Amino acid sequence: MHHLVEVWFHWVLTGGYAAVFWLMALESTIIPIPSEVVIPPAAIVAATQQGAGMSLVGVVIAGTLGSWFGSAIMYWVARWLGRPAILRWGKYFFVPPEKLARAEVFLRRYEAGGIFFARLLPVIRHLISIPAGIVRMSFLKFSVLTLIGAGAWCSVLAWLGGRVGARLTPAQLQDADAIIKATKSQSFPIVGAVLLVCVLYFVAMKLTAPKSERIDSRL
Repeated sequence: MHHLVEVWFHWVLTGGYAAVFWLMALESTIIPIPSEVVIPPAAIVAATQQGAGMSLVGVVIAGTLGSWFGSAIMYWVARWLGRPAILRWGKYFFVPPEKLARAEVFLRRYEAGGIFFARLLPVIRHLISIPAGIVRMSFLKFSVLTLIGAGAWCSVLAWLGGRVGARLTPAQLQDADAIIKATKSQSFPIVGAVLLVCVLYFVAMKLTAPKSERIDSRL
C-alpha cells in the first residue's frame, strides 16, 4: 500500500494534468487501472498546492477528457472490428465473452442512459464502449453521455481527494503514512462512496446476468 501510494503521487507530481489524462484514458480501455487510484491522489496534490498550479477543476477536466479519449478509442476499435472479432480475440485482452455479454445486456436495457450510468460502475465502465461501437451508436451521443458521466464520477473522486488534501501540509505529502492517516480521517464519505459503488455494481451484475443465472439464483 505504501509503495503504491508513493508511486501514484510521484506520477501525478511529475506528470501533472498529462499524467491524469493518460491514466484515465487507460482506465477507460481494457487496461484495468481503477479511477479510484488516479483522481483522488491528483486531487490531494492539487489541494495541497504541490502540483505546479494544478487545481481540483483542472483535475476533473483532465480526468474527464482522458476518460472520453480512452472510451472513444474502444468505441472505434469495436465499431471497426465488429462483434465476431471481439468474441474471438477479446479473451486475450481482458474482454471474455461473458463480460462482453453483460455490457451488451446493460446497453440494451438502458440504451443511451446506460452510457452515462456505466461511468459509475466498476467493470461495466471499462467495457460499455465496446457494445456501443458494435451497434454503431451515434458517436456524438456516445461522446456527450460519456463526458457527462465521466465528469460526474471524476467530480466525486476529486471532492473526496480534496477533503483529504486540505488536511495535509506540503511535508506530509511526502509521507505515505501521513497520507493514509489523513485518508482514514475522512473515511466516512469515502467508505460511503465505496459502498454505493459496490451496491451499484452488484445491482448491475444482477440485472445483466443471463436469464438462466437469475432463475437458478431463485431456486
